[in-house]
Amino acid sequence: MTRIDQFESAFNAAAKTVYEGQEVKISSVLTVTDLDAEAAEDFGDRVSDYLSVLPSPPRMRVIGDKEYATIEDLLRVVESESPDLVCTYRALKSDAWRWGHSLGEHLDVLTQSIPNPALVLPHPRGKRPFQKGEHPHDSVMAMTDHLVGDDRLVSYAFAFTSPGGTLHLANVEDRRVFERYLDAISKIPSIDTVDARDSLLRVLMKEPHDYVGSCAAALKELASNVEIREAIVLGEHLADYRRLITERSVDMLVLNTKDEGQMAMHGLAYPIAVEMTETPLLLL
Repeated sequence: MTRIDQFESAFNAAAKTVYEGQEVKISSVLTVTDLDAEAAEDFGDRVSDYLSVLPSPPRMRVIGDKEYATIEDLLRVVESESPDLVCTYRALKSDAWRWGHSLGEHLDVLTQSIPNPALVLPHPRGKRPFQKGEHPHDSVMAMTDHLVGDDRLVSYAFAFTSPGGTLHLANVEDRRVFERYLDAISKIPSIDTVDARDSLLRVLMKEPHDYVGSCAAALKELASNVEIREAIVLGEHLADYRRLITERSVDMLVLNTKDEGQMAMHGLAYPIAVEMTETPLLLL
């Protein structure tokens, strides 16, 4: 390695990505159901109660099964309303709620076709229906496989964390990807494999750790009574997220669902969204 390479590496190692808070404005909400008018209004009341964590109550419109028939109808309603947040539940317009582990066709298309964030709640006819006052915001987790620089994800998760609650910032590096690159490195004679493993892992863990530190410093100025906790691990994504969610008694998950240049839901988000049937999800 030349002295120029050494200087460049030292410079890059010293550079840190710092959290810059983004405004989370939710003044209008569209709650979408497949229920009759009375049941739809009842569900809307539950959603209003759930959103009481926000600084000011948003304007809300609730629609039921008579106000749209197809996915195209629903997309037109969302476009016309242009809400800051769309609220609904898994298995909308579907019987899949009877068996779980499915978002349903309408929700699959909805979350990928609109730019609006979507709050997905447990189905009102499921095993554990969404009830008023039963879903606190005391333990909120922002979930991703690349936390550093994801200011929008952190800002939304913070906005939904109750005063006195805990915001968990989770970064799970994929062990299989890590091992695949190390296997390739082991075949390059000029690189010490053991040193490469230790150095690479140290950098992968340090960068999100430093970023969480910057998040904690900035968010403390906004709400000193919200605890910021990190969850930075090398592991198997779905298994480790399930473990973290259980161990930390997470009330709400916040995750990215759109990949630039691809129509399907973000690879990490879909299995989590499908499996966490009783946990409210905020899909960005």
